[in-house]
Parts: sequence; structure tokens; C-alpha cells
Amino acid sequence: MRKLAAAALAIAGFIAATGVRADPPTPRPIDCPASAGHGTRCLSGQDANGAWYVIAIPTNWNNRLIVHAHGGPRTGTPEPADPLEDLDRFSVMVRHGYAWIGSTYRRGGYGVRMAAEDTDNSRAVFWSLFGRPERTLLHGQSWGGNVAAKASEIYAGSTEAGGSYDGVLITNGVVSGGTRAYGFRADLRAVYQYYCANHPAPDEPGYPLWQGLPLDSRMTRAELRRRVEACTGVDQPEARRTPEQSARLRDILAVTGVAEAQLVSHLSWATFLFQDMVLLRLDGRNPFDNSATVYSGSADDAALNAGVQRFAADPEGVAMLAHDADLSGEIARPTLTVHARHDPTVSFAAEALYAGTVAAAGRSGWLVQAATDESEHSRLSDATYMTVLDALENWIDRGVSPDPAAFQARCEARWSGQGPCLFVQP
Repeated sequence: MRKLAAAALAIAGFIAATGVRADPPTPRPIDCPASAGHGTRCLSGQDANGAWYVIAIPTNWNNRLIVHAHGGPRTGTPEPADPLEDLDRFSVMVRHGYAWIGSTYRRGGYGVRMAAEDTDNSRAVFWSLFGRPERTLLHGQSWGGNVAAKASEIYAGSTEAGGSYDGVLITNGVVSGGTRAYGFRADLRAVYQYYCANHPAPDEPGYPLWQGLPLDSRMTRAELRRRVEACTGVDQPEARRTPEQSARLRDILAVTGVAEAQLVSHLSWATFLFQDMVLLRLDGRNPFDNSATVYSGSADDAALNAGVQRFAADPEGVAMLAHDADLSGEIARPTLTVHARHDPTVSFAAEALYAGTVAAAGRSGWLVQAATDESEHSRLSDATYMTVLDALENWIDRGVSPDPAAFQARCEARWSGQGPCLFVQP
């Protein structure tokens, strides 16, 4: 962490000295996270659109590049050191010989097509600096999986067309597409407000919950957590909650299916991300609809369904979100996805939706999907990453798609030294 902090300070000095230029500055050497391995060279720079990137090249570079699309979306202003966290999380790939580049994207907030363009721009930056590698692989994590899937459809192309990417790897990805990925959080806002009535509070101006938060609101994440705690006691041991808090929390979780540990984080997305998505990216149009939803699982479903705030989607808002973030399934390069079965942030069910999208486009031969018995969203076992990366490489080399049923054995034979092998049948 000390090296990450030092790198952040060095890059901060660089941005202060240079600012954003019409002609991007030459990338500057920075300290790599220790996890990237001894002797790895790291660089930071800014592309023509203002997106910051970090490059890592190990001493044992295998002349292959991983272009990373990060998750989120991060709603704050991008900082030059932001990709260091992503590099640290996926550093096992660098330690095993892959060069790596990750972009912040040009701005914070929602925008899948924008992020896909900036991801491909980072690929072009690397090629311009170091030449085209022997192989270029696109990797997307979480929301970055939506970004990578979109970038694959737009930029990968086919071998015959000389496309930019040789293969695509998606981990715990939001591959259901934008219009199907966030409805459960809109439901959460409505259900939470029914039980807690403090977001907004009675003495605050009202607003449609699907907006997330008015643009002039000064609410912070800390204040949101305080309100959730006041209503549900979620940050307290169960024995210290009042009976009323316990009852409200039980009903909210039962109706929405959200895990207790993720309640605040999902409400944060349904607050601050919705504010950005709806008011800044969709011109205030509502893409969410609970007008016909029948909520169940509470102590009194009839009262809940009669009293919950209802809203109907604006067709133009849905169309705008679909254009930006839905997927066509028209892939043309080997694409391998892996998803933790117990992912608490992005439902494993997204994989079946993506498989259906790809099948409808007649491209199922380009897709292989794997699953693991893991319960973390942001980071899987290093053995998981290397097994699927190895399988993707073999698919490209041999032209034969891998069998996910063999991944556990492949992991135990080759990659168990990197962490637990936890593959299960998809």
C-alpha cells in the first residue's frame, strides 16, 4: 500500500504540472504495486480524451497484452492513480508474463459506449507505444464486463477483418445489459422507502425514487448509511437491534432478495448511480418500472403492494439506456465468462441472460461460460483467473472451445499454487 500511495502522489504531481492537453503527454514511469512482481515496469499517461491509463510490463513479458475494463461505474472524477487498484487486483496475470493496461475512462458516471471507446483507446495507446503484441485480450470485470462485451461487439471484429482483439474474458460481469441490470435496485428504493420513510425524509422535498437523488442534493454516502442504520440497525449485531428495526430489515431483505451485508451498497448504487444515470445521461427520463410488480415475502404483502411508491418507465428512457448498454450478442471472437455462483452484487442469473442474447444472434459457438463456488464479487481466486485465461489461450491456439466441466481438473493440475480451485458445473 505504501508503494500505491507513493505512486498516487507522483502521478498527482504530474497532472498538476501538465493538465489535459490536446496532444497527450508522453507516459511517465511510476511505481508498480508490489503484487505486480519484481522488475515490472509501470507507466501512467493520459489519452486525447482525458482518460488516465496505467501500463504494466513484466520482465518476463510474453508479448501478449491484457486490456482491462474496470467496474463500477465510479461516479467521482477520475484520478490518475485509479487503475493501480485494478492492476493490484489482477496482478496475477502480470506476474505470469502478460502486459496490462487499464483506463479510468474520460469521466466518472454511467456510459457503457463511452467506456468501451476509452477502453479501446487504451489498447491503441499501448500499440502505438510498443507495437502490436502477438496477442491482445480484452478483460472486463463487473460493470466492466458490460463495457468489455460492448467493446467486443464494436471493436473486436473477426480474424478475417483484422479485429483488434484475439479473445475476450469477462469475470462476474454485468452481461445482462443495462435495461435488465438495475431494476432490482429500483425495487429496493421503493421497498426501502415504504418501510423506512427516510430517503427522502418527511421534512425534505419529495422526488420520484427512480431519480436516485436530486442534482442539488448534498447527501453523502455516510449520511445514507446513517439513515439505513437508524431504520434497520443493519450495522449492529442482531441482539442490539430494536424489534422494529429487526422487523423492517427482515421484510426489506425478504422482499428484495438483497443480502444484509450488501444492503447499504445496493442502496448507494440506487441513489448516487441512479442520480447520474437518469439526470445526467438519460435527460431525466425514467428507465425503471414497478407499475405492475407484485412484491412478496413480507409480513404483510397486501399493505406493501398498496402503499409502495409506483412508477412507470418512459419508453424513450428505456430506449436510450438500451442503446448505450444493452448487448446484441453479435460476438466474433472466443469469449469466456466466469461468474461466482454466490456473487452478492451481480446475480449469477446474468449469465443465462447473456447466453440467450448470444444464442439469439446465432453466435453461441463463440461463447463458453464457467462458474465457481465463490461468494465474492470484486475478486475471485487467482487460480480462477489463471485457469480461465489459460483455457481462453488454448481455445485461440487450437480453435476448439474448452469444456467448462474440465476446468476444475485443469485448475488443480496447473494453477492450484495460485489459490483455491473452486470450479463447479455452470
